[in-house]
Amino acid sequence: MSTHIGASPGQIAPRILLPGDPRRATWIADTFLDDASLYSDVRGMLGYSGSYRGKPVSVQGTGMGQPSLSIYVNELIRDYDVQQLVRVGSCGALSEELAIRDVVLAISASTDSAMNKIRFEGLDYAATADFGLLRAAYDAAVAAGTPVTVAKIFSGDAFYSDRPELLQRMVEYGVVAVEMEANALYTLAAKHGRRALCLCTVSDHIVSGAETTAQEREQTFGDMIPVALDAMLATALPS
Repeated sequence: MSTHIGASPGQIAPRILLPGDPRRATWIADTFLDDASLYSDVRGMLGYSGSYRGKPVSVQGTGMGQPSLSIYVNELIRDYDVQQLVRVGSCGALSEELAIRDVVLAISASTDSAMNKIRFEGLDYAATADFGLLRAAYDAAVAAGTPVTVAKIFSGDAFYSDRPELLQRMVEYGVVAVEMEANALYTLAAKHGRRALCLCTVSDHIVSGAETTAQEREQTFGDMIPVALDAMLATALPS
């Protein structure tokens, strides 16, 4: 039983979806999983386990930001031996080629966080997705007719940045969207030899100013969830 999750051994599946919003975790469990049951409500960060197409799958809220996500990912790996971790979150579009509700598959995640600078003593670590999950997600999206963009994203430490203009430099190098968690997810998965992927739905547009409501962010980002679930099931667990 871990400190911040509190589930008993065996309650969490080896495949897990990671939304930031715990209420989105509830919506995902109710909408996409069969026989879902709550395994944790510690600090209101809800977690559920059920099945998808007959295979065990869990969904766990992680909160906002890399420090919060890191708590849950560390415990999911260390205490529950989770093998596949797929973030299903929201992002802000930095590219005019993206529109509200477009889905991004993050091939890599740059960051302004100091977490990896401390971890690697000043070296720059390239945090990248697991290729197997990425390829499976792309194939699942094509099969479902769900348009997706495979691209680089940026994991920001501050939602309200004092230097938002610096993101334009990232855009010049191919970054298309900004969120707050993927860099830490990819780094921790690599450290522990696990598979990780981040799928994000565009919730607001930094260029045009378009945005969605809180309820829309909670309940209308459904296109990416079957893609994430099908990708996990298509990717083998370790024997």
